[in-house]
Amino acid sequence: MGAPDILSPEFAADPYRGYRILRDQHPVLYHEATDSWLISKMEDVERVFRDPDITSDNYSWQLEPVHGRTILQMEGREHSTTRNLITPAFRGSQLRDKFQPVIDKNARELIDPWHLNGEVELVGQFTTHFPINVIVDMLGLQKSDHALFHRWYHSIMAFLSNLTQDPEVAEQGLRTKDELQAYMLPIIAERRATPGDDLLSVLCTAEIDGATLSDLDVKAFVSLLLVAGGETTDKALASLMRNLVEHPDQLEEVRADRSLIGSAFAETLRYSPPVHMIMRQPRVDFELRGTVIPAGSTITCLLAAANRDEERFEHPDTFDIHREDLDVNRAFAAAADHMAFAKGRHFCVGAMLAKTEVESATNQLLDAMRDIRLAPGVVVEEVGLFTRSPGALPLRFTPA
Repeated sequence: MGAPDILSPEFAADPYRGYRILRDQHPVLYHEATDSWLISKMEDVERVFRDPDITSDNYSWQLEPVHGRTILQMEGREHSTTRNLITPAFRGSQLRDKFQPVIDKNARELIDPWHLNGEVELVGQFTTHFPINVIVDMLGLQKSDHALFHRWYHSIMAFLSNLTQDPEVAEQGLRTKDELQAYMLPIIAERRATPGDDLLSVLCTAEIDGATLSDLDVKAFVSLLLVAGGETTDKALASLMRNLVEHPDQLEEVRADRSLIGSAFAETLRYSPPVHMIMRQPRVDFELRGTVIPAGSTITCLLAAANRDEERFEHPDTFDIHREDLDVNRAFAAAADHMAFAKGRHFCVGAMLAKTEVESATNQLLDAMRDIRLAPGVVVEEVGLFTRSPGALPLRFTPA
């Protein structure tokens, strides 16, 4: 059977069928249209993420034009120092005591306007707004600027997904970089002078052995957080609710025992992850399954394909919150069984923030809605290539 084209309409309609063909018949495949090597098996993706000769240099053309230089491009001491400056704000007591109330409050504010209506389009009325609003509030920025950050968020995502190189999309993305920088730099200067207890102040004043983040480092991280934190949590939450609604027995188990939200989220990250592919670049010729990938090439790691690898997971195309081959206790750490947060030295800094947001939102959604079901006649369609989730999720429910 011929190799599926990841840019084809057929693949867009059902990528999981294409992933199965790639894993079984073309585990290492050169894809001419994207000038990249596609890898789809869990073992190979893990190896690429862990190999010291595989770099993230591809981000210099993929992300830097719109974000500036971010932690994703850093290696060695620079990467470890920057990561150590950033991560305390996204775990432990800082996350629990300082930012959990912000997360809970934003979920309530979005749910309150429609929770008595008995119907909601969950993507448009909740999931696309929730993580961006949380990030803006965690940073201590003006709530009145939520709409501005939503516009910047969508502009950056369009730039990153611009496979056809539409010049208007590219130009708008670059303009957004300048607008965000002009907005952020004066605020960064202000927080350095008079820090508060918000996330931006934490980033501005973080110091380890004399090392600090520059103004442009902070601005680039804010830009990255806006997209990496917003896009992934938006899509993960939409997919989680879709998976539960389409598996009503598991939905009611989660409703009765909220400790299962973590299991449902972990299985969603495996079964329908928000990020389907991540790119890497070898600094030397790299051999994989008898194929030599030349130094400097782009390797496209198909995370969603690896997450359904039959050699790693039993019945991988089944959504099961009680899956025995997915350890929920490790699902949000670098030792996770799934690939949704990547692996190795660039494991997602915001994994625990995402878990906290999704658990808060899911708890409050279940508190607000009973008898949740799809609106009559609705067939949920997933959209997206690099990132993917339901384009809309019209629900009916009994107000609680």
